[in-house]
Amino acid sequence: MPRSQAIKTNQYNKWLEAIKRKIKSAQLKAAVSVNTQLIELYWDLAKDIVSKQQEANWGDGVLEQLSTDLKLSFPDINGFSRRNLYAIRQWHLFYNTVSEFVPQPVAQIPWGHNRLIISKIKNTKEALFYCKATAENGWSREQLEISIKNKYYQTKGKATTNFQNTLPLLQSELAVETLKNPYNFDFLGLEDDALEREIENAMMQHITQFLLELGKGFAFVGRQYSIIVSDNEYFIDLLFYHLHLRSYIVVELKSGKFKPEYAGKLNFYLSAIDSQLKNKQDNPSIGLILCKHKNKVDAEYSLRDIQKPIGISEYKLTQALPKEFKSQLPTVKQLEIQLSKEK
Repeated sequence: MPRSQAIKTNQYNKWLEAIKRKIKSAQLKAAVSVNTQLIELYWDLAKDIVSKQQEANWGDGVLEQLSTDLKLSFPDINGFSRRNLYAIRQWHLFYNTVSEFVPQPVAQIPWGHNRLIISKIKNTKEALFYCKATAENGWSREQLEISIKNKYYQTKGKATTNFQNTLPLLQSELAVETLKNPYNFDFLGLEDDALEREIENAMMQHITQFLLELGKGFAFVGRQYSIIVSDNEYFIDLLFYHLHLRSYIVVELKSGKFKPEYAGKLNFYLSAIDSQLKNKQDNPSIGLILCKHKNKVDAEYSLRDIQKPIGISEYKLTQALPKEFKSQLPTVKQLEIQLSKEK
């Protein structure tokens, strides 16, 4: 078969895609391997530094000398500045309290991520949580910093739910870990008195950041998703499919305080989605009520006898400025007049 004809066959295209996947997999493994080796090198180096400083009673001045000598010996290798050597030592001392060797989650993420974590987190359990979450979610440094700022460790798994009574054990545990409380929607740029439709519109304009805040696995299906029941049309605020839970996620957005009737309405929507969209291989659909405020007791009572899995979480927007501060801020017109005077 001529070469030009061969490359057009489906068989060749499938073979080519398989090769590409193998190469990408090898590249990823190589990158992970190189990073692991670097982290292990830093661990051993820091261990030596700590040991020598204790044995010889050397002060931090030895880091300056060591930095100079290492950079002369290895001019093509970055990471031997005095500042980085100091960071390596502090990093080792931080984790050495829990492990003699490099903890596995620590070795799986880049050095820059490691430095960021130990600069922001003072508790080893929380730090290891962020190391593991970074590896699992493939976070960039910016995404990791945002997650730390938004207190991902404190919010993960804190939603009020009935999952334990409505889902199989393994899915229940995963679903609980998937939802947070509260969600931080500060990136929407809206003040605390924003209405539901305003929030929804802003979410669509910032869909990437919205999905990052929801967490790994959420795939957007639709907004104001239409369902027909007995010739009546209903609209679901937001519909997602979760790739790990293998279930649809129905989100109802409320701009005020949680009310018990919200749970009943969402239960109805979940029944419709399970009947109309859910496939045999899908797990039961899950509901999430996002509200500005909730009373924990009211939320728990509302879910107690609900048969569908539902979670209730709060969200936070940008806080409005107090009136006394607003009165001190110049108006747009005042700013324009001032700028025209300065020209």
